[in-house]
Amino acid sequence: MTQQVTITTESDLAIRPLVEAAIQNEKKLVMHGINRTEERLAEFEERFGMSSEDFSQGFFAGELEESLDFIEWSMEIRALELLQEQYQALNEARVD
Repeated sequence: MTQQVTITTESDLAIRPLVEAAIQNEKKLVMHGINRTEERLAEFEERFGMSSEDFSQGFFAGELEESLDFIEWSMEIRALELLQEQYQALNEARVD
């Protein structure tokens, strides 16, 4: 799906470089979030001796007992998915 955004301003300042810089800055922030979330997932994987993929399959199939740790782990997995989607969207953005 292609989306288009139009930005208008009364300012004499060129807005294009500002928008491009804002996108690049947001990409850096999102990537930082991805890295931190991946580190957190690695901690869970080491602690419980299974990959996040195996955990996710078992947890959402009801094969694993619910606990605060497992709920937090599942939330980290979902956060990573959302951050990756955001990064992809920002990475594909073009300012014309």
